[in-house]
Amino acid sequence: MYFAALLARTEDGWEASDIELDNVETLADLADLARESAADDGETVIVFIEQEDAWFGIVRVDGEDDPRVFVSNAAAAARSSYGEILTSELLGDDDRDGALDELTDLDGTEDGEPEHEDDDEDDAAATAGIAPAGPLGEGRILADLGMTERDLIDLTEDALGEIADAIGASDILEAVR
Repeated sequence: MYFAALLARTEDGWEASDIELDNVETLADLADLARESAADDGETVIVFIEQEDAWFGIVRVDGEDDPRVFVSNAAAAARSSYGEILTSELLGDDDRDGALDELTDLDGTEDGEPEHEDDDEDDAAATAGIAPAGPLGEGRILADLGMTERDLIDLTEDALGEIADAIGASDILEAVR
């Protein structure tokens, strides 16, 4: 079960809304969705995504700047559809392909392994194996809003609630939960 919410910072404070991620396939799609929700250009918009306490992700969009991303547990996120959007961007397609090339011979098999046809499940498992079992991304993503990198990394239970509390948006977030 996923929970996704969007917080937009306005002159009057934070505004929250829950969002549907069904049509989001890339980080660029998610950033566009965030920008569309901003009342004014240049507003800070934060997207929270959480999967049943297994992992959470934060995407921060400030105007037309590139989105900034943090994922609490990249290995867990890489195994989920929405988390994979975030982790693949953080790992970069080139980085992932390079890491996979280092693990395989030129024929696509590991040294000493018999050749077999590639399988989508094998590709997904290999990608998830590359993602670290821990935080990935920009730990200082919310530092200017009151959440230090150490505090962000140390979060375990009700992470989104604690983040919202630190940035002054807990009541707003709870209204959409």
